[in-house]
Parts: sequence; structure tokens; C-alpha cells
Amino acid sequence: MKLTLAVLEGSYSVHRFAPDAPVPETVEQSRFYSVSRTDEELSIVCEGRVDLAAPRSETDWRIIKIVGPLNFSLTGILATIAELLASARISIFALSTFDTDYILIRGENLGRAREVLEKAGHRFM
Repeated sequence: MKLTLAVLEGSYSVHRFAPDAPVPETVEQSRFYSVSRTDEELSIVCEGRVDLAAPRSETDWRIIKIVGPLNFSLTGILATIAELLASARISIFALSTFDTDYILIRGENLGRAREVLEKAGHRFM
């Protein structure tokens, strides 16, 4: 299956908080954000320009969106992208929503990731 992909505008950060920390209200200043809470942590992805004052943060991530919506019956979409990028030694941070998947790539690797994915037949908007 050949996918249509899009690179979201801007640079993003991944933040880690204690599992019982409140979600900072400022996260809503980001056009795209994701909040996940587990027994071990509160993890937030948002635009790098939004200061969340997290105890730990990783900066300079770019986001590749798999243009959807994707049907839940489809299999292997994220695995295919992950395998292609892993073979090029590009690590990813993946997020999924109801409609689609998002792949975070370090900013320095975005150009190479795009080349790898286009060479495999995927198309960027």
C-alpha cells in the first residue's frame, strides 16, 4: 500500500512529567498536541514554542502525518513506515489517533526520512 504523507509545520517537543502531575493548561496553545498518562508518567507532545517547564524534555522533533482517515481493518501501516526508517537507522516516536498515525522524527533526520519514504513509493503532499 502506498501512503500519502504530510509534514506538519513547526518543531515539536516531547515532555515527561510525574504520573500524578496536572496537564499544563499552556499545552492548548499548540496547534497539535498529544497527552498520555500511565502509572509511570505523564507524556506530552506539543509545539516546541510552548514552554511547559517539564522536568525532562526532548526538543527538535518534526512530525510526519499519514494522511487519513485510516480504516481500523488496515494492518501493518505503522509497521511498514517504522521498518523503512529503521533500515535507514532513523529512530521514531509514534502516536496514533482515531483517524490516523503520526511519526515523530528528529529534525536533523527529516530530509533523509522523506527520501527513504519517497523511494519506497510513498507520496508527500
